[in-house]
Amino acid sequence: QVQLVESGGGWVQAGGSLRLSCQASGGTFSTYGMGWFRQAPGKEREFVATISWSGGSTYNADSVKGRFTISRHNGKNMVYLQMNSLKPEDTAVYYCAAERTGYTRARAHLYNYWGQGTQVTVSS
Repeated sequence: QVQLVESGGGWVQAGGSLRLSCQASGGTFSTYGMGWFRQAPGKEREFVATISWSGGSTYNADSVKGRFTISRHNGKNMVYLQMNSLKPEDTAVYYCAAERTGYTRARAHLYNYWGQGTQVTVSS
């Protein structure tokens, strides 16, 4: 069983930056595809970014392209989401997720494991 724990969320003014981290344990992290999703109040969970097992392939949602960067460190069992030029519409709970095929995935139902989430609040 894989456990995922997110950290790094918080409050920031529009235009600011945050770096989210996700610590994985209990599985073979280096073989998993990883993703970040978010859910704002009253809205469905949406895809943010994904990275393949090696880190060689990444894919971002159009809403965050050019602002967010996903990366991973397999030696530390960590995945990161660097968020720059934050906007109020980025306010949400951000979730880290892992899937067993190792590929980049943009659909939530393809992920096998989920963290509990970390709140990001961007004020205008």
